[in-house]
Amino acid sequence: ARRLLNVLEQLQTAAQTAQVSSIDSDFLDNTLAQNLRRFDKGGEAFYDQISALHKSVRGSNPDAALYWLVRMLDGGADARYLSRRIVRMAWEDIGLADPRAIQLANDAAQTYERLGSPEGELALAQAVLYLAVAAKSNAGYVAYNAARAFVAREGSRDVPLHLRNAPTQLMKQLDYGKHYRYAHDEEGGFAAGEKYFPDDMPEVSFYQPTERGLEGKIAEKLAHLRELDAAARGKK
Repeated sequence: ARRLLNVLEQLQTAAQTAQVSSIDSDFLDNTLAQNLRRFDKGGEAFYDQISALHKSVRGSNPDAALYWLVRMLDGGADARYLSRRIVRMAWEDIGLADPRAIQLANDAAQTYERLGSPEGELALAQAVLYLAVAAKSNAGYVAYNAARAFVAREGSRDVPLHLRNAPTQLMKQLDYGKHYRYAHDEEGGFAAGEKYFPDDMPEVSFYQPTERGLEGKIAEKLAHLRELDAAARGKK
């Protein structure tokens, strides 16, 4: 509907400019060929604009991000599709550097579902602006892909006995859950030295937090916990 209105407005403007009193098929064809916005929904131009929007957000340029969002909305893009892409951007390019961005993107998508167009588009615009100015991190995205690749390459390994669930007496007799250390009962709420990977697997580090935004604090905490682990294991 939006795109049809755009076409009608363009035809009206073109007719007034050319001082045409009636619109015939030739005038219609020429005007559409010259003036329709370059927006090939589902085609190359569509994905080029999506790419430009995503890269503008990633590049922390709120004005460019807003421009591409409005270009797509003005060209008739499905706002629900755009809202899903905005949520994806929040998870992929902001992540734990600013978890508020993820919540705001989800809220914007829900707001659009509730209000529709055009009112709900403001929520998408403000979400794009926030994502563009938020601290950036793809550490979670990289970690997830690294873990997937590792599991695909290494295959399945047994769960260590101390991490297994033991709902029955027989399982307890088989030492399921034996020697598990409940972290909340440990000093600082952390079971220093406890192992959580399979017994025959070396510990790997998929998640490498950046120093940007909240991830800077996360990086400090993980470094401290690893020091506690190393100290506890050194005593054994």
